Order: sequence, then structure tokens, then C-alpha cells
Amino acid sequence: MQRTKILVIGSLNMDLVVHVPRVPSDGETLLGTEFHRYFGGKGANQAVAVARQGASTIMAGRVGADAFGRDQIASLQAEGIATDYLLVDEEQPSGVAFIIIDAQGNNRIMVVPGANGAVSPEDIKALEPVMAECSCVVVQLEIPLETVLAAVRAAHAQGAKVIFNPAPAQPLPLDIYRCITVITPNESEAQLLTGIAVTDLASARQAAQVLLDRGVQAVVITLGSQGAYGLTGAEEFHLPGHQVEAVDTVAAGDTFTGALAALIGEGRSLKEAVEYANAAAAIAVTRKGAQPSVPTREEVLRFLGR
Repeated sequence: MQRTKILVIGSLNMDLVVHVPRVPSDGETLLGTEFHRYFGGKGANQAVAVARQGASTIMAGRVGADAFGRDQIASLQAEGIATDYLLVDEEQPSGVAFIIIDAQGNNRIMVVPGANGAVSPEDIKALEPVMAECSCVVVQLEIPLETVLAAVRAAHAQGAKVIFNPAPAQPLPLDIYRCITVITPNESEAQLLTGIAVTDLASARQAAQVLLDRGVQAVVITLGSQGAYGLTGAEEFHLPGHQVEAVDTVAAGDTFTGALAALIGEGRSLKEAVEYANAAAAIAVTRKGAQPSVPTREEVLRFLGR
């Protein structure tokens, strides 16, 4: 199998995770049961998910000139991810996410962007030669919107497939949709983008059709434990979720998007890629932490019985 080259542009955070029996009320002090420090950030999580599926992966973004930033770079390099286009910001600290996880595995996340907020359209300009060599470019919304839009337009112009994860969701200019190959919102993100509350397959189809009408080539709406719904101009499918015991849902969506990008990058069909990504995300929710939860290709294939 020819190795696929994929560029991920986005955020890198240090995740500081506290496990609690329940979320504290206003003014309440609650004893936690565990504390962990994990490498995270949607961009870095998705880069790790891509790399662990065997694709040649490049990470672009910014970290601070601090211990968190140095650790992030070393961790990505240990995954075999190229960090040549990962800039060290001398003014802003590395991004940090504070994550509270309750006994049911549900999470509350507070993010301080730091250097992620300084990723600029000028940074994107320097990436255009790399984009031309990549089968896919993966982006999310934890860096400034103007930078994301510049990345999507540049990648499209360079002929790369654009895998767009609209998280955390915010409104997008209508002209950007025609530059997107595959968009991967969850239910709430799909609702914010389209105004349609996604509560079942019928409403998922309505929301997906709105996005298709705006010019996206393919829509994949992730439905949590209900799996994923896909719609293109030529096909429609729903792949149910796998029944697993969820421990920590942090990075499940990132695992899904990264695994999807890896398979699309190597030429698999959308349905094949979604089936695979569904399994990867199911494995991820059974493990604690963002990047530690991301499975390898061997683990996903074993889970699928292949």
C-alpha cells in the first residue's frame, strides 16, 4: 500500500484532566478522584489519529516557547509526525485545555488558546507547496477563523481533498463550502451550521442536504452512540454505532476525523472510510485521555474482525 501524505493544520493543547463523581455546582468545592496531563488540541489529536493509521503526517500550527510546547513537539515527533511547519511563538504561551470528566464519562472543557490564537493566514501561505504534495488537508476551528478559511481555500486551490471538522462550531461564510471535500460535524455542530436540530436520521438527512446544497461534496454527521450518517450527491448511508462501555469521550470526534482522512487519503470510498472511522472512535471512548485513546490501524482492524 502506497503511503499517503496528509497535512493537518490546527491547534495543540496541553490537556489538564480532572475526574470527578459529578460536575460541581456554583461555589462548590468537590474532591476529584484522578488528575492526568495529556497531549491534546483538536489539530494535534487528529494528526495523531492520521499517523496511527499509517499515513505520512505533517502537523502545522503554533506552540509557545515553554515546557508544554517543547513536550508537544517531542510527542508528535515520537509518533513519526513531521513538525517542520510547527512554529514556536515567542510571545504567546502554549494552548491549555482544562477538562472535567464525570463518572458517566461526560466532559466539560475550557480552553485557553494561547499560541493557537496566533496562527495566521501568513503561516498558511508558507504551507502551499506542502499542500500540493498532500492527498488531504485536515482543518478544524480551534485556530482563528480567517486562518482556517485561508487554509481551506489554499488547499482546495492546490488540488488537495479538504477534510473539515467544524468544531468548535461557528457560522461559516457560504462561499467556503464549495472548497470542502468532506465535512464532519456532530449533531450540535450540524444544527449550528444549518439551523436544523439533528435528533434522528430524518433530521440528519435534512441538515446534510443543506450542506450539500451549499457546495460540500460529502457530509458525514457523527451521531455519538448512534454511529454516523453520510450523504453525497450519489449515495446515502447510516452506519450504526458499536456497543462499547464509554470511559472518556474526549477526542472521539478527532479520532473519527483523523481516521476518516487517512482512509480517504489512500483512496478508499467514503462509506469504507466512515465504517473504519466509526470503529476507531468506538475504541477511543473506551480509553482515558485525548491522544492516548487513539487506536492504531492494527487495533481498528482487529476490532472489525479483519
